[in-house]
Amino acid sequence: MTATPCPCGKGETLAACCGPIIDGTVPAATAEELMRSRYTAYATGNVEHVVVTHDPATRDKVDRDGVAAWSAQSKWLGLDVIATEKGGPDDTTGVVEFVARFELAGAVQAHRERSTFERKDEGAGPRWFYIDGDTVRAKPVQREAAKVGRNEPCPCGSGKKYKKCHGV
Repeated sequence: MTATPCPCGKGETLAACCGPIIDGTVPAATAEELMRSRYTAYATGNVEHVVVTHDPATRDKVDRDGVAAWSAQSKWLGLDVIATEKGGPDDTTGVVEFVARFELAGAVQAHRERSTFERKDEGAGPRWFYIDGDTVRAKPVQREAAKVGRNEPCPCGSGKKYKKCHGV
């Protein structure tokens, strides 16, 4: 029997990685572990884990139907953790920036977010919770070389003005 790889991409099996966090037998030790388990929950359709790991103060605002639809309608392609700030076992807050790749309606998409997490004492001891996230937009493409004016010599070396050579 082949062990199922964990969708979070950490390189471990689901049973050794996010599985125990999702089924509630082990709490996430870090903000990154919680974020990875939430991605895995989306990828495996475990809406309940996404909801219960949301900030208790705003948990009732989670759109369960929307989460379930996005989870089910998407083919989850992978997760890359870009950066973490704090969020360790001894911290009370943390930020994780990540890119979640998925295919929806035949289009491959990437969701890049900086998520904020907080460790709170709720019932069975301190646990990490997702507070909120900000979508990170790609930086605009900037030209490396200066723009060539229409009446300047063409950079190709032809000796012609740019507008008569490559500016057409």
